[in-house]
Amino acid sequence: MNRVSRLIVISLAALAVAAGIGACGTNHISIPKSDPTYSADLAAAQLFNQRCGGCHTLSYAGTHGSAANPRTAEAINGPNFNVTCVRPADRVLYAIENGGFSGAYMPANIVVGKQAREVAMFVAKFAGRQAPIEPDSTSCADEPIGTLPALPSSSGS
Repeated sequence: MNRVSRLIVISLAALAVAAGIGACGTNHISIPKSDPTYSADLAAAQLFNQRCGGCHTLSYAGTHGSAANPRTAEAINGPNFNVTCVRPADRVLYAIENGGFSGAYMPANIVVGKQAREVAMFVAKFAGRQAPIEPDSTSCADEPIGTLPALPSSSGS
């Protein structure tokens, strides 16, 4: 093999290895483009990925923070929202504002204001979609997402 051919082969091999290594561990946000609130859900998924993904799993946000095996889970692993239904949205907002339900590890107000509301609606909408359906029960998709109370108006007194 001549020198130019060898250089091309080595360069292509290096590019293939770099692409393979670069793709390891990446997860992609996968909001369906047919979703009527796609842009709002995409923004909320990005926030969830940045602020919640270290502890929680939710495939729609591209996160894998929950322990795959409960026997090897760390205390700070949060619920796997792929299989955990959390509805209505005001319940999710409560958890965001108060550090979960136990207050043990999740920081309170990890997302605040309008962004907290967007993340709460996103989680309520997409969580539990991969949960197994138990006999004589409804699927998470059949439970109402609910609404959130209006934001208090900020008036300058």
